[in-house]
Amino acid sequence: MKLLLDTHIWIWSLLQPDKMVPRVRRALEDPANEKWLSPISVWELVILVEKKRVVLKMGVDEWVALSMATAPLKEAPLTTEVALASTNTRLSHRDPADTFLVATANVFDLTLVTSDARLLTAKGISLLPNR
Repeated sequence: MKLLLDTHIWIWSLLQPDKMVPRVRRALEDPANEKWLSPISVWELVILVEKKRVVLKMGVDEWVALSMATAPLKEAPLTTEVALASTNTRLSHRDPADTFLVATANVFDLTLVTSDARLLTAKGISLLPNR
């Protein structure tokens, strides 16, 4: 399975793994599964750190590099195709980061791993709920 980690899932998997349900924890630990991360999630992490909603014991650059190597994570590119797919992505809310994550999952045929109740109601996307 190819898994796209929502921003909070990525952060929790490294900083608060107890927030992961057993099914998601097993999926993330399974070496047969590919784990993907969007640059949108890195951007969201930067904002969360600036707002002090996430506290890291090192700089964001260093933490991201370490997390990419530790997982290991593949970078889901933010391509023209993803940008165009985002215009056809219909969500119940207007969060541009979520729109790009859903478009990325659809373009690269990834399963979005999330706890976000708003995303869990999204149509036309493969989801692995952390519920």
